[in-house]
Amino acid sequence: MIHPLPDIMLEPLVRAGLLEDLGRAGDLTTDAVIVDGDAVVSAVLAARQDGVIAGLDMARLSFALMDPRIVFEPHVRDGQAVTRGARLATVRGPARGILSGERVGLNFLSHLSGIATATAQLVELVRPYRASITCTRKTMPGLRAIQKYAVRAGGGSNHRFGLDDAILIKDNHIAFAGGITPAVERARRAAGHLVRIELEVDTLAQLREGLETGGVDVFLLDNMPPDVLREAVRLVDGRAVTEASGGITPQTVTAVAQAGVDLISLGWLTHTVRVMDIGLDYQP
Repeated sequence: MIHPLPDIMLEPLVRAGLLEDLGRAGDLTTDAVIVDGDAVVSAVLAARQDGVIAGLDMARLSFALMDPRIVFEPHVRDGQAVTRGARLATVRGPARGILSGERVGLNFLSHLSGIATATAQLVELVRPYRASITCTRKTMPGLRAIQKYAVRAGGGSNHRFGLDDAILIKDNHIAFAGGITPAVERARRAAGHLVRIELEVDTLAQLREGLETGGVDVFLLDNMPPDVLREAVRLVDGRAVTEASGGITPQTVTAVAQAGVDLISLGWLTHTVRVMDIGLDYQP
């Protein structure tokens, strides 16, 4: 079960989206077409394809911020798999507020549900193996918290949330530091007792050097084919967590999992995933 994020984290994002959409003159179309400002209507948020839902609270807030009289009644919960045609929520209240808040709410809900759906598909593909599916820091600026929330809703786990909650030594850090050994040694001296150190390696030779240096909690095995990943897992031999990353797709993820890695990280889960098709249908 996914624990929802508090409204205080979500409201600024939804508010910014509504302000962007309303611009300088408000909703010209709705104001012109809906003459009766007190007209009350009912509409249903419906799934137009199979998927896993995430972002219902974002949709709820998009209507509530437009008009607090709007009632949002969810019929499913975040993290729940639905089929095409499923009723996700009923929205009742003043027509103007519903129409003006519709697009922002659907944008958030469709995007986050797309992430949750893609994550769930990958989780299912690797279910027979030890590997967990995780995201990366390749998120859209300002949306990291909710995009990573959507990954959790799909059954995945989260990588670090920012630069400040773990040390991840990548290729440029190694190049600027003059090698793996000095980079890891400096990181080990600087890290607090609760900060984990991860080292990105591209080859088995780099992995061996990292193992010899010691002090590495996680090895990021970057762009390694399955046979090399299998040998990397053998070399690590449980002394650290192994994470496969780089160019992994639904077509290749099973072979990567079969290599025995602990984690499989995919940046596209948050930066290029396809939205889930969700619509708002008027109920006469």
